[in-house]
Amino acid sequence: MPATATTVLTARALLLDMDGTLVNSDAVVERIWRRWAERHGLDADEVMKVVHGRQGYASMALLLPERPMEQNHADNARMLAEETADVEGVVPIPGAPEFLAALRGLPHALVTSADVALATARMQAAGLRMPGVRVTAESVGASKPDPEGFLKGAAELGIAPEECVVFEDSGAGIQAGRSAGMRVVGVGPRARLHEPDVVVADLRRVRVEVGDGVDGGMRVVIA
Repeated sequence: MPATATTVLTARALLLDMDGTLVNSDAVVERIWRRWAERHGLDADEVMKVVHGRQGYASMALLLPERPMEQNHADNARMLAEETADVEGVVPIPGAPEFLAALRGLPHALVTSADVALATARMQAAGLRMPGVRVTAESVGASKPDPEGFLKGAAELGIAPEECVVFEDSGAGIQAGRSAGMRVVGVGPRARLHEPDVVVADLRRVRVEVGDGVDGGMRVVIA
């Protein structure tokens, strides 16, 4: 539902996507994937509808279903190198620095389809603190919308899935969070299309408060 009134979610951990949620990397993603679409004779606008939130090889498998998966993995490795080297236009989502600062000392993890090198490059380019717990492409065997990444993030934090809240922007990521049994806060215009539990324009609309009691809980206030 849209955040037209104040919404309060209680949680013991937050699981954060990166691209589109903490970091606006759309300029790079557009450049890289539109070039890829041209090389393969595909409609670039249709390609862009698929790629957000997924690992590259998984997007390629949907777009070129007849191509051997090993070729997708090799192509994905080249794409990751291109993306890591290109940080022009990478900026923080509004409110992201303050949001991450508020999470210091609270259970949270980054759960991203990027690999370690790409995640590090983009977080640094955006001037954002890297969470101590990270689930990256190397950590999982399946891409979003599979819930593996979010379930692994919860396990590494020692928190039950139903006590976690996911922050996501993409359809694949929102589906992954739901499949993990977690509540999902959608960030930005892409998220609104996929009906997360609540939607915010950006992270300036989110405030995190430490909950009462000894269970380490927190309140996520969305106004």
